[in-house]
Amino acid sequence: MSIASETVRTSFAAGDDIRDAGLTTPEDIQRFDDIAYGPDTDWQMLDVYRPKAAAGQALPVIVSVHGGGWVYGDKERYQYYCMNLAQRGFAVVNFTYRLAPEFTFPSSLEDTNLVFAWVLAHSEDYGFDTDHVFAVGDSAGAHLLGLYSCVCTNPDYAACYPFQPPVGFAPTAIALNCGVYRVTTDGETDELTREIMKDLLPGKGTPDELAQICVLDHITPQFPPTLFMTATGDFLQEQAPQLQAALLRNSIPFVFRFHGSAAEEPLGHVFHCNIKSEAAKRCNDEECAFFREFL
Repeated sequence: MSIASETVRTSFAAGDDIRDAGLTTPEDIQRFDDIAYGPDTDWQMLDVYRPKAAAGQALPVIVSVHGGGWVYGDKERYQYYCMNLAQRGFAVVNFTYRLAPEFTFPSSLEDTNLVFAWVLAHSEDYGFDTDHVFAVGDSAGAHLLGLYSCVCTNPDYAACYPFQPPVGFAPTAIALNCGVYRVTTDGETDELTREIMKDLLPGKGTPDELAQICVLDHITPQFPPTLFMTATGDFLQEQAPQLQAALLRNSIPFVFRFHGSAAEEPLGHVFHCNIKSEAAKRCNDEECAFFREFL
């Protein structure tokens, strides 16, 4: 493992410990934990969260693709954020995927595909409305969700991979939060991310590999409606206008939000995961309202 990946794992874990200190499962949430969605039960596991008040009802689904620089994170780190989304009237699927450097790309993308297939296959078991399957992703999770949405809507791009999405499936709409959509070998991409590519990609980040994982280059007019956001202190802020340009080129319906203000409300990278904050509440309310527009 590179020093870059070790740094991400250590620093992100410390921040997440502080963020989630004292949080517990809300009284109004029913949770189904540690469900295998693939053969590797050390990694391919998920939880499902539902509001107790909706027992017996088929609910629209939100699949959460967690962030963590492709080398960090799991469903435990995202449980409180995902249960918070479920309190807004959704069934939420929160999963762990295989990380680099233990597994190289496209393992994480293959796991994302397995989860969506699992959702479609278990609608009766967990009360999923599979006509309305939404998804959220932040940071590296936004990158993976963006790529997966391209796989679902661009057959030429899907042919690059050894797996295929469920026939006819694409997310109904998606929310991409503080995401990375393009990685380069020059100063446009920070040094930490460039180093992580050496752990993530089998060829250590060749030009062909970076082209394959560029979300912007594989969007077509069939890409799902998208809400995407960034914030005043988001170190990936410059990625948002690049995504906007790609969505505009392909006439994709979208909503763009820039959160916070440098003077009065400075907000950092993936601030929306800190459910103790009013800024996160506003952001997550808005994203769930965006999804409801497609019900």
